[in-house]
Amino acid sequence: MTFILFFSVFLIAACGLIYELIAGALASYLLGDSILQFSTVIGTYLFAMGIGSYLSRFIGRGLVARFVTIEAMVGLIGGFSSSILFLAFAYTESFRFLLYSLVTLIGILVGLEIPLLMRILKDRFQFHDLVAHVLTFDYLGALGASILFPLLLVPRLGMVRSALLFGILNAAVAFWSTFIFRHQIGSPAGLRVICLMVLAALGAGMVGADRLTGLAEENLYADEVILSRNTRYQRIVLTRWKDDLRLFLNSHLQFSSRDEYRYHEALVHPGLAALPHARSVLVLGGGDGLAVREILRYPQIERVTLVDLDPEMTQLFSTNPMLTELNGRSLLSPKVRVINADAFPWLSENGEMFDFVAVDFPDPTNFSLGKLYTTAFYRLLAKHLSASAYVAVQSTSPLFARTSFWCIVETIRGAGLKAHPYHVYVPSFGEWGFVLAGAFPYEPPALLPEDLRFLTPANLSNLFDFPRDMQPVDVQPNRLNDQILVRYYEKEWSQIAR
Repeated sequence: MTFILFFSVFLIAACGLIYELIAGALASYLLGDSILQFSTVIGTYLFAMGIGSYLSRFIGRGLVARFVTIEAMVGLIGGFSSSILFLAFAYTESFRFLLYSLVTLIGILVGLEIPLLMRILKDRFQFHDLVAHVLTFDYLGALGASILFPLLLVPRLGMVRSALLFGILNAAVAFWSTFIFRHQIGSPAGLRVICLMVLAALGAGMVGADRLTGLAEENLYADEVILSRNTRYQRIVLTRWKDDLRLFLNSHLQFSSRDEYRYHEALVHPGLAALPHARSVLVLGGGDGLAVREILRYPQIERVTLVDLDPEMTQLFSTNPMLTELNGRSLLSPKVRVINADAFPWLSENGEMFDFVAVDFPDPTNFSLGKLYTTAFYRLLAKHLSASAYVAVQSTSPLFARTSFWCIVETIRGAGLKAHPYHVYVPSFGEWGFVLAGAFPYEPPALLPEDLRFLTPANLSNLFDFPRDMQPVDVQPNRLNDQILVRYYEKEWSQIAR
């Protein structure tokens, strides 16, 4: 019996933290800026728990019945929290209001749980033993949840089912409490019926989880969703309309199959075509294999190393027939080595030198990505460039995010490299920017691979000419200890979204 009591504390703590993590992760996925979202969600949640703990002093009678009711409410509200937030983001303008309302409500209810349980158990244990055991299992539950969330729950169950599973656990604690404390409840039958109803609702939610997510994504994405997957690092969504495949990562468009060739030809060929001696190439990001496809057009290239954080991304683009057709089975080439790792530490630990580097990271929507656009990162990258190498960096839009684009240019220069900015029009994105960098001046090559669909020697030099509305502005470089680029980026793209 003692074990069951303290195991209940373990589950209560795990459930409470899972709801908090899901709210923070969803806000980061859908709104960006993970540091801001997690900080505000955690702060709101802890504040609400304090309110709940304070309110527990006003509950004087029927402690067990109140505890069971609160557990059932936490299970129901927390269990459906991610479903509610997904649907709110897709169908309403009230996502932030609902986010913080749910976090506050769940926090208050969770804040009530432990004080009530300690008061219920005070006659069974010495006070010092009670406090020690309850807090020990509370902290162990939090540890278990924090480990399970990124390693198992998100990649295997997804946000919706993870919340529903822990809602079921909360409701189960409520249900078995009606048996453990049956002598302290006047009429347990009514409470058991409530618990069973909550369990049934959460079970139905588990069965219909895919439909709930599908309803949200039908409104989020204009085209048919043909694949959606949560990984440890991001949410991958593929949509299709006729012959147009589109990839979204955390709701941000990464490419359209109708015009991605413009982007990837512009990323690779201005630099690589100017390096006839190049034999070894590094691609950072670009787990879709599309940049690698362009690199493999050069027969003299002997090896390509692709470093991408997400193994599920590279696995998907190595095995899915539609996607391997799009990237020309580039990731299966014997010349290609795929490494799933964070680029920053990988560069720090690796001593290889490369003749050309293509940096194809997502835009700096948060500080985790922003670190890959800092002077520290570019200095580290420069140590891996051979004497006559170039590095090409995707650098967001010089039209819609002009300050952000020139911040990247200034950051590359701040790392001691010569920067040669250029841009290209990609219909799915609009004007898009790149920076070619190296230790020496750049001259556009006279020859390009013959089978390109967009670039020619004649139009290549025009990419380096910027019209007035995209010309340089005064900016600060992006540094690791002060990621001003993320703030520039958020401000500019939020203005576009209004």
